[in-house]
Amino acid sequence: MSMFDNLKDQALGLAKDHKDTVENVAEQAVEKVGDLVDNVTGHKFSSQIDAVQEQAPEQLGKLLGD
Repeated sequence: MSMFDNLKDQALGLAKDHKDTVENVAEQAVEKVGDLVDNVTGHKFSSQIDAVQEQAPEQLGKLLGD
């Protein structure tokens, strides 16, 4: 196992141990970044950005073992 794999496994373990906090912070970050990108692009891609914002919690849940 490489050093990178070991660090990745440790990070994922910590994220799973603090799942509620990680999910909360990630949800807020995805919302803020999505809104920023939407504004910068002049709302040309609003529907695509909204779709990513809606799917992000589900994908994070899969990663953390929901």
